This record gives sequence, C-alpha cells and structure tokens, in this order.
Amino acid sequence: MAEREDIEVSNKQIILREYSSGSPKESDMAVRVGTIRLKVPVGSSGVVVKNLYLSCDPYMPILMQKLEEGLADYFQAFTPGSPIAGYGVARVLDSGHPNFNKGDLVWGTTGWEEYSLISQPETLIKIRNTDVPLSYYTGILGKFIEFVFVILRQIQICRSLKHL
Repeated sequence: MAEREDIEVSNKQIILREYSSGSPKESDMAVRVGTIRLKVPVGSSGVVVKNLYLSCDPYMPILMQKLEEGLADYFQAFTPGSPIAGYGVARVLDSGHPNFNKGDLVWGTTGWEEYSLISQPETLIKIRNTDVPLSYYTGILGKFIEFVFVILRQIQICRSLKHL
C-alpha cells in the first residue's frame, strides 16, 4: 500500500482572545488562521477530522469566563488563545484509531475550526444514520444520543462491578 502524502493546509479557528466578564462579546473572540497536517502523527491513536457543523450551546458563555474555585472543580473553562471547543459533526480524514476509518462521519467534542486533530477519539460517536440532516446531531438528536450513551456506559460499569 502506498504511503499517503502528509499535506499541510490552512486552518481557520475561532479562539477565545481573553476571558469575558458577563455576556461574551465579539471582542472576546478572534479569527486566527493557522496550519494543520491532514495526517495523524506516527504512533498516535488520534483522528484528523474536517468539521462540518459546530454547535453553540447555552453553557458555553460560562466556560468563556475565569471560573471561580467551586465551579472549576466541575467544569474546565476555555483557554485564552486556544480554539473554543464544542459539539460538532465531522468527517474523518485520517485515523490512527482502529474504530475509525477515513470517510466516517462522527459526532462529539471538537474545536471551532475547519480541521481538528482529536487525540482521544474514544469520546466520538460514529454516525450511522444519515437519513436525517447531519446538523441535527449538534442539537436535540445529539443530546439524546449522548444521554443514551452515558446510561449504557453506567449499565456496563454496574454489570462489571457485579462480577468482582
């Protein structure tokens, strides 16, 4: 099998410029153009994806602020200078993970950018049903799937504890 060329492309990102105070303003964010390689680093189990749809959810303004000590125990704020992260639908361009192949459609947390290298793709969910618009996965359909996924994971944990 021939080795694929390691292509580097421009990657437009929405970054958090600085923590917001109160409601986020456009000035709290910036567009940055960087570059990304479209091939997973050698030995990585990550995936490189082309983001197709990104969500903007009600919890996100909270994460754009510097979190007080109590909240910081439960949530991780966005990092100034880094792309904002949220739910998205993407197409796998390259994979070092056995569960994901080039061309797969996935749903999960990704950066607000054109392309993302996801180093822990175990959190991604493969989209198998494309008979609904893909954008639905960033809304109520995606939240329902996440809820079911969490419940099934809890059942799996409970069953494994019974065998101890």
